[in-house]
Amino acid sequence: MRPHWILIASITCLAACGGREAGISKQAFGRADDGSAADLYILTNSHGARAAITNKGGTLVRLEMPDRDGKLADVVLGFDSAEGYRGRNSYVGSLIGRYGNRIAQGRFTLNGVTHELARNNGENHLHGGIRGFDKVLWSAQERITPDGPALELRYTSADGEEGYPGRLDVKVTYTLTDDNELRIVYEATTDKDTIVNLTNHAYFNLAGPDSENILDHELRIQAKEYTPVDRGLIPSGPPQPVEGTPFDFTVPTAIGARIDDDHEQLRFGNGYDHNFVLAREAGAMKLAAEVYEPASGRAMEVWTTEPGVQFYTANHFDGSIVGKGGRAYPKRFGFCLETQHFPDSPNRPDFPSPVLRAGDTYRTETRLKFSTR
Repeated sequence: MRPHWILIASITCLAACGGREAGISKQAFGRADDGSAADLYILTNSHGARAAITNKGGTLVRLEMPDRDGKLADVVLGFDSAEGYRGRNSYVGSLIGRYGNRIAQGRFTLNGVTHELARNNGENHLHGGIRGFDKVLWSAQERITPDGPALELRYTSADGEEGYPGRLDVKVTYTLTDDNELRIVYEATTDKDTIVNLTNHAYFNLAGPDSENILDHELRIQAKEYTPVDRGLIPSGPPQPVEGTPFDFTVPTAIGARIDDDHEQLRFGNGYDHNFVLAREAGAMKLAAEVYEPASGRAMEVWTTEPGVQFYTANHFDGSIVGKGGRAYPKRFGFCLETQHFPDSPNRPDFPSPVLRAGDTYRTETRLKFSTR
């Protein structure tokens, strides 16, 4: 039986809008990794769309959006309680930091000083290390804003945590608008020069939890180049053109159309697990990708200020991970579009820089816009 998400705490904020009440509710969500109580915050807009976020890892647990007939369904993968987001499940839907994606050999040099990080992905560093931002308990503050209900999450990463220099004060704000748009704003400051690359690791399936896989989803990525990788999924050279390769999504193409082609890069990733180049410099808001699911009619646009997006097709899922409502997650049951800087950028001066200088402010934004066709 699927959970009914019974409310055990009163609604904290309400705003009348469009004939319905938009606001935020809160409920208990189990225990975080350190035994602390975790909470689940449910943002609802005036159309009934909902985003459920836990302060454990800043994780997007549920995202309910309508199909072409107005029927709501959950379009992200996740678990029924905080305990589910442990072990190899930890990245599902969570905030990733300090550095999303991989850093070669778990090492980078900044201002002439070499910093050693955990090698938690073979010989490489992945998603912030042993205890990345996905594993911590964030402080949370509910807000009603002119754009819609919002959840503000904060975390302070100590100088030297996971090997990174500088104290990093981080704020991430999720906002659900009445246009069925989920906005994620990332902000950070530091007292020492450091590197930062924050993202969210949501797995999407626009067909909903009763589908088989995401191979029929039609994807368009606004990128003419991608970064080829070695067997460890570290960029092996400069960006290369997507034209003439299975990585060409410049026109809408089914995700499964070429995923099993005999191509070295697909063999390295066991499918798609690659960074696509959106722009050489971060800053301006731009359309990164569009996804359409024909059966439900749901469509999603990904807008971002980031220079790249990592497209991943849940190649490591094998049915052993059991998600919400007891649903086993088979291979390629979800896809990720992680807006970010390029992998291994701290060691690649030819890539956009992920360095945050002391006294400066890191700010990026990603918007997930949902509609139907």
